Amino acid sequence: MTKRTSRFARALAIGAAILLPLGGALTIPALQAQAPADDLSAVNRSIRGTTSLRATFTQTDRNGQVQSGKLLLKQPGKIRFDYGAGDLLIVADGRSLYMIDYQVSQVQRWPIRNSPLGALLDPTRDITRYGKLVPTGDNRVVSIEVRDPGHPEYGVLSLIFTRKPDAPAGLELYGWVASDAQGSRTSIRLTNLAYGAAIPDTAFRWRDPRPNRVGRSQ
Repeated sequence: MTKRTSRFARALAIGAAILLPLGGALTIPALQAQAPADDLSAVNRSIRGTTSLRATFTQTDRNGQVQSGKLLLKQPGKIRFDYGAGDLLIVADGRSLYMIDYQVSQVQRWPIRNSPLGALLDPTRDITRYGKLVPTGDNRVVSIEVRDPGHPEYGVLSLIFTRKPDAPAGLELYGWVASDAQGSRTSIRLTNLAYGAAIPDTAFRWRDPRPNRVGRSQ
């Protein structure tokens, strides 16, 4: 794996082992337990019911390096990780996922369905088929592991939700861990979530740093 690919993997991955210990600090009222099948179906409904989302993210890579920024999500298939410093941008435009590295003027592209974030962004992905509930020991926290057995190269995404009655399907996205095929992991913790915000499609355009190229749009 190249250094640039490793940087991309660190920017997207999230591990349950990093996120779940934080669950004990959440001040969320205990709710009645749901059957596991109901939880898996609820996760699927929550993802599909999230038409748009604004949030602040905190990223921790496997070396303990922490970065923060703003996240925008709009279905179907659009997401933007803005790190603020201006040297790195990760964005999906509905078809493909891009990592734009302005420091070295390079762009990498992956089809959405082939990325760890496909579970969140690919509207054809059925979580109930590819997801598996992971015990958390806390009824307020729901964790699932999503992988495509037919394509291990796509990696694994561990999604963590907390129960919140006014969130889509009663589950609020707390964060996730994406692990690539080489085992590289990075954690994302979301805060200040705002559902249903009006986000223009222009938010998922980006400036192409490569010579003689123009910025991408939908």
